[in-house]
Amino acid sequence: MELLHKSDITSLIESDDEDSLFVDPLLDNSQIGEVTLDLRLGYDFLVSSLTRKPFVSVTNSDDDFRSIGSYFQQTRRDIGDKFILYPEQVVLTTTLEYVSLPQNVYIDVLSRSSYTRLGIHMNNMMQPGFRGCVPLELFNHGNNAIELVVGSRICQARFMKLASENEYIGHDRLRKYYGDVRPTVSKADMDDDIEILSKIAKSRD
Repeated sequence: MELLHKSDITSLIESDDEDSLFVDPLLDNSQIGEVTLDLRLGYDFLVSSLTRKPFVSVTNSDDDFRSIGSYFQQTRRDIGDKFILYPEQVVLTTTLEYVSLPQNVYIDVLSRSSYTRLGIHMNNMMQPGFRGCVPLELFNHGNNAIELVVGSRICQARFMKLASENEYIGHDRLRKYYGDVRPTVSKADMDDDIEILSKIAKSRD
């Protein structure tokens, strides 16, 4: 496994190979750092909201199950607009950029230091072959509300090259978060093991 540097990232972006790195829009080449690529905050937000139900269920076979999406409210901003992230609030969003990764490169997505110091911590990973606007899960760990500006550089991607290519999408390997250009709520209720474990629990009743 190899950490890609600025020259490697630039070469991949500039390559004509259809399986190379694609980032659009790349508004400023200065987003490409020595070992990372800065990514910007996108337009759309899913904001968690309090409901009368005491918890979010991930077992869709339960009689009182309600969709995970019903716990979120959608809102949209334009470039340069402000979005306020309140303490202990979960907000789902994406990067402004649409990213397509080669089959032998994955990325770690981390909050930029300037935002980590405000109380926002992000740590995500996109598999080789990923396509879509990079999903961001925002959470304010601080005591104060934080102002975010749509289009600002909020996170950075660290590129890792594998020794061989991997098939991200296959006939027997469907992906839950692939090709999305807007934030998507958790699909934990679609995990096969949840259904299996639920059946095991019910068999003991």
